Amino acid sequence: MLPPLTLETERKHLAGSRLVVGVDEAGRGALAGPVVAAAVVLNTKIEIPDLIKDSKQLSPGARQTMAEWIYSNALFVSLGIVQNDRIDEVNILQATYDAMHQAINGLKLGNNKRPYLLIDGNRFRKHVYEHECIVKGDTLIASIAAASIIAKTHRDGLMSDQENLRFPQYLFHKHKGYGTRKHRELIIEHGVCSIHRRTFLRNILPPSAL
Repeated sequence: MLPPLTLETERKHLAGSRLVVGVDEAGRGALAGPVVAAAVVLNTKIEIPDLIKDSKQLSPGARQTMAEWIYSNALFVSLGIVQNDRIDEVNILQATYDAMHQAINGLKLGNNKRPYLLIDGNRFRKHVYEHECIVKGDTLIASIAAASIIAKTHRDGLMSDQENLRFPQYLFHKHKGYGTRKHRELIIEHGVCSIHRRTFLRNILPPSAL
């Protein structure tokens, strides 16, 4: 088990007049629905709960509790959402960058210290703010972990509530659009709906069905 995350990295940057912005995404590998990114600036003057960690390590209930804590205690939180049609148009990597840039641009930083982006992963499209990519950053950096929680809970909520109501035959509330065996079976049974990523379904359905 990994040790609890701390704000050591964020505090070091703050001492150098840089404000850390953690950035992560959710839904990159799903067969349906949007990719969602979040950008979070944590308050370094308070301690963070031990459950601020990679969202994949948390139960849905714990993720929701931590998302509420982040919204209540972080200095800034912003979301970026890119829908499946854009994903099909430009590919998932570029759509993920689009979502991350949306989230970063949505931050209302005012005259705060110079933002410094910490991005989960090994690649990123250049932004006006300086950035650093950190592989498995959501397990190492509290701000990135917080962003992973916000992105994951928001996307899961969209798929479980809004999209499940629109397309109940696909059981989105269970798999959130990911490629589970049941979801693949339902795609074969019902065909594609308007939120499926058609470029992701080429090994499931024949070209005439896409």
